[in-house]
Amino acid sequence: MIQDIMPGTEEQLNKELTSGYVGFDPTADSLHIGSLVPILLLVHLQRAGHKPIALVGGATGMIGDPTGRSEERNLLSVDVLNKNVAGIRRQLEKYLDFDPSLPNAAELVNNYDWFAGIGFLDFIRDAGKHITVNYMMAKDSVKKRLESENGMSFTEFTYQLIQGYDFYWLHQHKNCKLQMGGSDQWGNIVTGTELIRRKSGGEAFAFTCPLIRKADGGKFGKTEKGNIWLDPEKTSPYQFYQFWLNASDSDAEGWIRIFTFLTRQEIEQLIQEQRAKPSARALQKKLAEELTRFVHGQEELEKAIETTHKLFSAQATPIEEMTEADLNAIEGIVTARFPANTYHAGVDLVSLLADTAVFPSKGEARKMIQNGGLSINRKKIEQPSTFMDASMLLHGKYLLVQKGKKNYYLLIVE
Repeated sequence: MIQDIMPGTEEQLNKELTSGYVGFDPTADSLHIGSLVPILLLVHLQRAGHKPIALVGGATGMIGDPTGRSEERNLLSVDVLNKNVAGIRRQLEKYLDFDPSLPNAAELVNNYDWFAGIGFLDFIRDAGKHITVNYMMAKDSVKKRLESENGMSFTEFTYQLIQGYDFYWLHQHKNCKLQMGGSDQWGNIVTGTELIRRKSGGEAFAFTCPLIRKADGGKFGKTEKGNIWLDPEKTSPYQFYQFWLNASDSDAEGWIRIFTFLTRQEIEQLIQEQRAKPSARALQKKLAEELTRFVHGQEELEKAIETTHKLFSAQATPIEEMTEADLNAIEGIVTARFPANTYHAGVDLVSLLADTAVFPSKGEARKMIQNGGLSINRKKIEQPSTFMDASMLLHGKYLLVQKGKKNYYLLIVE
């Protein structure tokens, strides 16, 4: 989980209880699985006896981090930021131990709490004079944006200095000596250690973890429906479970080392099992179980496994035998409703699938049907011109739609 590490960091961690922090960007009211690595860094830090600090960027969220971006993002209002910060706070409290009786109790901080009281002139006098423009311009994130067509606003240019000041503030007020983050944050993090050294003569440390990528070049944590969120209202535990279950063999081998707390021996044994019998998907099943339990708990994991069994296993209940209770008990698949008068008047399947957002357009629905990738009530649809009628409804009101191999939707007539 380590890509870059500042000299002396390992010695510091072995020497004494050390406070270390990770920053989280409040651009949404939920974290997604891309945030799991920094969360796990904090969990590992606390399990090793050190003190984790999670910083939610209420102030920096008003500016926007230019790292890895080709253009400036929209700035958020205070109300939206406060809502997002509260949502992230609730999630982090599930993974870290905040019991104040612990010597290494986790702590949550919001950089808006200290930046709200700092005036512009105070900031450029007290912080800005310690970091040269030459130093800031040497950072890759700045260079790339300056060379881009859109350039870089002064607002974003100041971001690394403001993030650096976070580290300085935590160093002064929380005795925080370590900052961690993704490898794309190395430049911003080092600015913090430099500000601490120049402004107070203090010593600070840093390490970053690799950015997670998929073996096929696709973006980690993205599906056709968008991000895989930690919030069960945005991504159901079933959908979350399916994401990990559908990992490729090569991705699963890498991810199980990063995202689980299994021992090295357990992981090596699973990898051997997987290579001996890939079709059993032992690695993916274990990865999906461990992650779903960690994020959503044992009860939701069991429901996700049950739904998977109902939909995909060889022993799945035949569609003709599924009761209304069975259909309604399929946890986590996408449901959509449509009016009975439209349906019974007769509607072509392509229009119905587009109207209920199973597909974003009629064209995509037609293409999927032509490629043999769509089933209704477990029967493949052969023609895009197919018309729906009431005889196709289960119990007079349900359609179980399968799109591709893994995506299920339950359409309900109202």
